[in-house]
Amino acid sequence: MLSSSLIALSLSLLVSGQTYSATYLPSNAPKTSEKGQSGTNQCGSGHNQNSTCQNLYINSVDDFCLFAPPEPGPGSTVGNTERIEVAWCIKDGYGTRLIPDGTIQGAHFVQTPDYVQVTGVGDFTKINIPKGDTGGELDPHGADGNGNPIGGLVFSSAFGQLTQIHEWTNFMSDSEFCIRACKDGPRAPALCEHIYDVMGCAWNMPGNYAPGTFEKCAADTGEPMGVYGASTFHQGDPVTPAPHPAPSSSQCSTLTSIGNNLAASSAASSGASSATSVSSSSSASVTGSSSSSSSVSGSSGSSVAPGSGTGSGSTPAPTSGAGATSSSSSHSGSTTPAPTGGAESSAASILHSTPASFTLIFAAIIGALML
Repeated sequence: MLSSSLIALSLSLLVSGQTYSATYLPSNAPKTSEKGQSGTNQCGSGHNQNSTCQNLYINSVDDFCLFAPPEPGPGSTVGNTERIEVAWCIKDGYGTRLIPDGTIQGAHFVQTPDYVQVTGVGDFTKINIPKGDTGGELDPHGADGNGNPIGGLVFSSAFGQLTQIHEWTNFMSDSEFCIRACKDGPRAPALCEHIYDVMGCAWNMPGNYAPGTFEKCAADTGEPMGVYGASTFHQGDPVTPAPHPAPSSSQCSTLTSIGNNLAASSAASSGASSATSVSSSSSASVTGSSSSSSSVSGSSGSSVAPGSGTGSGSTPAPTSGAGATSSSSSHSGSTTPAPTGGAESSAASILHSTPASFTLIFAAIIGALML
C-alpha cells in the first residue's frame, strides 16, 4: 500500500503539473542516481576531504554547499570538470568535503516564497578551481539529462522538512559563486532556468555579492531569468538585455563569520578516492551575530553586462561584488549557445505531465487508497 506521504507527494505534483522520475532523501538515496556518475549519493555522516559525495545542501547562510572539482590542477576548470564535481560544504555531518575557513569571504542568503539563494565571493582556488578560471554553470539537467555533475542531488530544509530540490542552478568561478534552489512547483523550472550558462552570476541571480558580510534575509521572488514580459531572451540573440534588478530584501540578520574549524591553510586533497565518511568532532561554528530589521536592497546585478568567458581563464573574473562571473558553457567549456526553449530538459530528472501520465498517476493513487 502506498504511504500517505507518497500519496500526498503525487497529489501535489499533479496539482503543480509536474512529475519527477525520482525523489530521494539522503537516508534512502541510491549509491548512484544516474548512469555514468563518478561519485556517490550515499555519503554517510562526518566529513572527508577525499569524499566523492555529490549531495548538496542549501539551508542557511552558515549551512550550504557548493559544487567544485574533486582534484586541483590547471586542467580542473569548471568547464572541464562539470560532469564530475563533488560537494563542498560549510557544515560538518553530511559526508562531504568541508570548505576551508576563509575560503568564502562574503555570503548573502535570501529566502523567497519560491526559492532560496546564496550569492557571494571568495578564494575558490582553495576548493580546487584554478586561479583565472572564469567559471561555469552546474545544474540538474546538462546536455544529456543526467546533470552537471552527473547524479548531483540537492536537498534543503529551508521550506520545512528536509526534501530534495529538483530544480537548481549553481555558478562557480575562482572568485565568485551563486546558487539557487527552487521549491517544487509550476514556477520552479523558469525560476531555476539552466539555459543561460555563459551569462554568469549577476545576470542569472541578481543579488548582493559584497565581500566582508555574511547575512540571511527574507526577500521577494525575483523575475525569471531571461523573461521580460511576453518576450523571452535566448542566449545568442543579437541583443542581450540587462539583468533583472535584485528583488528587495528585509528582516536581515548578520553573522561575523561562518566556518567549521577547518583551517584556511588546509590544502584540498589531491586524490578523490572513496566517499567513506569519517567522524569528526568539528562542527559548524558561527561566532557572533547581530540582528537588523532594516530593509536591504540587493547591491549588484542590475546593470552588469554578461560575461563571455570560455572557462580557459582568458578573462579574469571580477573580484568585487559588482561584477558578473564570466561563465563557461556547461558543455565542456564550449561557448556555443545552449539550446533554447529548455531543450536541455532532463528526461531523467523532470517529465512534463501529459493527460496520459495524469491518468496513470491518478489511477495508481486511487488503487492504493482502495487497498
